[in-house]
Amino acid sequence: MTTVLVDATALPADRGGVGRYVDELVTRLPGLGAQVHVTAQARDRARYAAVLGPEHVHLAPGWASGTPARLAWEQVGLPGVVRRLRPDVLHSPHYTMPLAMRLGARLHRPLARLVRGSAATPTAQVVTLHDATFFSLPEMHLAAKRRFFTTWTRVSAREADALIVPSIATREEVVAHTGVDPARIGVVPHGVDHDRFRPPTHAEVSAVRRWLDLPEDTPYVAFLGTLEPRKNVPALVKAWVASSRGRDDAPVLVLAGGRGWDDGIDAALAAVPAGLRFVRTGFVPDGLVPALLGGAEVVAYPAFGEGFGLPVLEAMACGAAVLTTRRLSLPEVGGEAVAYAETPDAVDVSAALSALLDDPERRELLSRKGIARAATYTWEATARGHLEIYEAVVSR
Repeated sequence: MTTVLVDATALPADRGGVGRYVDELVTRLPGLGAQVHVTAQARDRARYAAVLGPEHVHLAPGWASGTPARLAWEQVGLPGVVRRLRPDVLHSPHYTMPLAMRLGARLHRPLARLVRGSAATPTAQVVTLHDATFFSLPEMHLAAKRRFFTTWTRVSAREADALIVPSIATREEVVAHTGVDPARIGVVPHGVDHDRFRPPTHAEVSAVRRWLDLPEDTPYVAFLGTLEPRKNVPALVKAWVASSRGRDDAPVLVLAGGRGWDDGIDAALAAVPAGLRFVRTGFVPDGLVPALLGGAEVVAYPAFGEGFGLPVLEAMACGAAVLTTRRLSLPEVGGEAVAYAETPDAVDVSAALSALLDDPERRELLSRKGIARAATYTWEATARGHLEIYEAVVSR
């Protein structure tokens, strides 16, 4: 049985894509035969204890809740947890890893080869890199964040025993920008919680319409994600305005998700002409997300690029007609089950959006194709892919 320690201390209280990935991994691995421990913040104690048992949850100290302090604890405190538990694998699921363990592994590797399974055997280190847009789209990230993640991607590519990425596009980007041997990178796509992300009922769509304050018969175009430059929301706003021009049934634009740092959104919304309506929801309660996506005429996600594109996959699972771009991993996820803008430019997004709004039969076809394609992505398969990588690094 492979024993793995997953470091979940970087996860925020409000789960985004990375948080869902880690939570699902921790939940699914035990069912595949792995013995799983997790390091976590105190706020996540009950969540993980319910899955693993309290004896398998190891809390970071209270002072390590902020990002700088957490990173410091990762380097000086996490190795102590590893020494105590002696897992086969430490999985660091968010770019960074404790570097002191690499020195120990180098010192003990000769002995470990002779006495496999002894206390001298170093714990293998596996790191997940979620995307490489810090290299390929540097202008889309804050300078400090860009420096941090490009540096740590290079460090982890050099030091980890194995890397995990969610798409072929991300593997190619990581190889291109770090020079790492592609054989050391495992591609394991994310999955979908099909109990949660599914086509909504009429009653569920009605409930989300009441939450949005939209009349029952009012069509809407939805975006769900962090409002940051990489998501290309200003171009979406302009495209929606252009595609709504002259329509008697112009759709409402719903921008859902946490506020990021894209100042261009406010300027784009300020230019929306009278007569068109948009809604900024902020954080969407979990129970309303499937109906928000499945009830939309179109879910538009015209991003400049993604490491995977979980919002696209989840919208497909909810039966939405999805519009996205052919950038980086997005066509890997969408395949022929989504519509694509020729480029992320507003004029091309507008043309693709107009074509979908004018063609209900195509929207229905994309809905059916999206549901079928999303069904092939499961978190069980994701966990199985991770376990195969853990076992491979342990057996080396």
